[in-house]
Amino acid sequence: MTTSGNGSDSTGGKGKTKGTGKSEAVTLHIAQNPEADELLGRSPLAALVGMLLDQQVPMEWAFTGPYTLAERMGSDDLDAGRIAAYDPDAFTELFTTRPALHRYPGSMAKRVQQLCQFLVAEYGGDASAVWRDTTTGDDLLDRLKALPGFGAQKAQIFLALLGKQLGVRPPGWREAAGPYGEAGSHRSVADITGPESLVEVRAYKQEAKAAAKAAKAAKKPGTPRKK
Repeated sequence: MTTSGNGSDSTGGKGKTKGTGKSEAVTLHIAQNPEADELLGRSPLAALVGMLLDQQVPMEWAFTGPYTLAERMGSDDLDAGRIAAYDPDAFTELFTTRPALHRYPGSMAKRVQQLCQFLVAEYGGDASAVWRDTTTGDDLLDRLKALPGFGAQKAQIFLALLGKQLGVRPPGWREAAGPYGEAGSHRSVADITGPESLVEVRAYKQEAKAAAKAAKAAKKPGTPRKK
């Protein structure tokens, strides 16, 4: 994957590359599938699509999606221009064909196509251009938040993934990523480096979900008594 490191990270260390230099493909272990992880490590668009799919399904399922989609399109990589121009109904069928690429294949097919159409319009179809030559972490966060389907939290998590594992480290990237940028944390896909860290991240997410549910229940007004 092409990476960019315009300066040092918040801990003072240098990014893997400077300017627009290229690095060797990174080995990721998010999908827990060698072929799918290999694609994520070398394809900026696959990484973005995996992050987009990462909602309401297990992380491994989401990040295996780009590889399965590429296979169904008869390619070894994803192409934003091709996806953007694909017939919407035919593209949806690529998602709904069993095994489906997502729990909500129809809506996610539409979101992936919208993402690729945005990349074509704004970045010439080059996903890595989203973070290439960004000057600060805040600048990168703003670019990610502008992507269709990327809210603030998803943008921060992907920013953390770029910084922690993909060598994209503009000044202030950890601060811009918020808690997901913390060194040694196990909060998100940005922290998954193998089976053990996957278990830790999943446990954290389950605890956070339970805490949020309990907090919501505590705020709910009591049921009024019958007269």
